[in-house]
Amino acid sequence: MISAKKYYRQSATYKILTGIGRQVAVFFDTLGKITENGIEVIKYVLRGQIDRRELIYQCYRFGITSLPITLSVVSMSIIIVTSQVALEMVKQGGGHFVGMAVTVLVVRELAVIMSGFALISMIGSSLASEIATMRVTEQIDAIEVLKVKPVQYLFVPRVLSGIMMTPVVVIITSVVGILAGAITSDLCAGLSRRAFFESAWLGIYMKDLFVSVGKAFCFGGVIALISCSCGYYAKGGAKGVGEATTKAVVWSFVGIVIIDMLFAIAFFF
Repeated sequence: MISAKKYYRQSATYKILTGIGRQVAVFFDTLGKITENGIEVIKYVLRGQIDRRELIYQCYRFGITSLPITLSVVSMSIIIVTSQVALEMVKQGGGHFVGMAVTVLVVRELAVIMSGFALISMIGSSLASEIATMRVTEQIDAIEVLKVKPVQYLFVPRVLSGIMMTPVVVIITSVVGILAGAITSDLCAGLSRRAFFESAWLGIYMKDLFVSVGKAFCFGGVIALISCSCGYYAKGGAKGVGEATTKAVVWSFVGIVIIDMLFAIAFFF
């Protein structure tokens, strides 16, 4: 009996099952910590305990420094999609629907989701590595010794800046994306910009704009909260910083995709 037990523990099946169980435990542990930090952030915000100077700096970081890469990603994505779709639609006699299709795609999905991906890659990873470095170098321990609440000092300005600035970034990228679609359809399919913009309003409604901005609010808060949480619980020196940054990026990607799916089910099904 003992030998059979030892044999089972050395088998591939046992290692796979224990590995899955370990990952599930880590998943729920991380989810619980993120939720706990989110509740604390809400409490501090409701009490008005916000470092306004740090908030302004983080808003600049979230909104201004991320704008060039976000605009580049969204514009190139629109150019790729429009260049492949516009010509075929014109060939099939659907040229008067190109503007509508591109605009709906940009406003409903592409601008907000690609902006989220760009923010994760540039800002989210930066937040995670910054706080993780503070953790492994014991700067956060020093903050706690000084009777300063780390969540209030580190999380609140960053999460609020994400919530406040991501919609601004999405609105700007949406406008630029639509303009990029108009120029691309003109160059690739010979569709005049006037025809593009005349059809752009046919399929867009106020609900689409509100849903896009609502997703942007959620994306910004989730990206900042997940990135800060993963960095906050880092351990193990330089290796821990790298692992925390990777974890923040992966969790943020998964988080915004899930939120995007929930919005799609709630408003478009």
